[in-house]
Amino acid sequence: MLPLIALFIAAFAFGTTEFVIAGVLPQVADGLGVSIPTSGYLVSGYAGGIAVGGPLLALATKRISRKTLLLCLTIAFTIGQAACALAPDFTSMLLLRIAVAVAHGAYFGVAMVVAVGLVPEDKRGMAVAVILSGLTVSNVIGVPAGTAIGNLWGWRATFWVMCALGIVALAAMATLLPRTTGASSPSTSLGSEVRVLARQQVWTSLILMLMLMIGQFGLFTYITPTLLEVTHLDESLIPWVLLLNGVGATIGVFLGGKLSDWKLMPSLITMLALQAVMLGMIYVVSPYPLPMVVAIVIWGGLNFAIGTPIQTRILSWTADASNLASSLIPSGFNVGIALAASLGAAMLNADYGYRSLPVVGAAAMLVAVAVALASYIWEGRSQAAPPLPAAAE
Repeated sequence: MLPLIALFIAAFAFGTTEFVIAGVLPQVADGLGVSIPTSGYLVSGYAGGIAVGGPLLALATKRISRKTLLLCLTIAFTIGQAACALAPDFTSMLLLRIAVAVAHGAYFGVAMVVAVGLVPEDKRGMAVAVILSGLTVSNVIGVPAGTAIGNLWGWRATFWVMCALGIVALAAMATLLPRTTGASSPSTSLGSEVRVLARQQVWTSLILMLMLMIGQFGLFTYITPTLLEVTHLDESLIPWVLLLNGVGATIGVFLGGKLSDWKLMPSLITMLALQAVMLGMIYVVSPYPLPMVVAIVIWGGLNFAIGTPIQTRILSWTADASNLASSLIPSGFNVGIALAASLGAAMLNADYGYRSLPVVGAAAMLVAVAVALASYIWEGRSQAAPPLPAAAE
């Protein structure tokens, strides 16, 4: 368990630095002499770095010992935070954020593979949940704390604290990760890495990931104006609703881990169907504050409960050539987030209103249920079994 805690700390650090920028964006814009919309590229640039750079870096470094690679990625993160704290202008800040994002994308891909390799096969879901919980806890604790630090001592102080957190993560991994955390098999070619993506369990899981993101971020991107304009909540209550959503998400991660280790596909199909129902409920209760808050919390828990088995399934079915596939997990999530936000913007620009967003999400979840059912039946008929892990150096 201690090695997983070390991986969790670094995941928490990466997650916090990705999302905390939103909390200090006005201060960053003012400090670097740009408009707030321009400073928004610090968010989209980071997502692009994860989506594109993460898989490329993972492939380029596949022969390096995984413990060494994780340490190097965390060192890059730590130096990057210090450099961001010292950034003299917007362009340098943007380039530094993209560089850290590349390390972020590679880190989560490698950390997932290492995590499932540290535990017995029947505990893989919980191992994935521990890493994924680093992201949820970063939203519950890291982002509010980082924002508060920025408000008190300036946005550069936020990045200095992130640098210190990187040092803590580095020390934890250096101490707690076993030396036998090996390298990818040298015999795993690029062709093998690409071919595993053709397995139906892999590409259908990536489709499920995209549908999940539409169901989550199509609404979550615009959750604040939805709560203000549709639910008519007081603005001072919004942070508390988001905190409760984060708590629900953290519980959901570990629930998803338990269900993944129990009956992965039946649990996944059931949760996808429940999420379609919950998004429908959000549409119905959105004008009513208390039911809406309860629905938002349950919805947040299901979002992350669903994400765990999807990732566990991808890792299980690509165990013999995991570098590219595992790095596509954070990449796929970020592509899905961008797609969901764009789809939501298109709906709003077409004057459908904020209340239409959960309807789109419910439709995406129904598509996911159909894909998951078809994949499960296909898998059962073929009687295929997940591959054995590639031999490590």
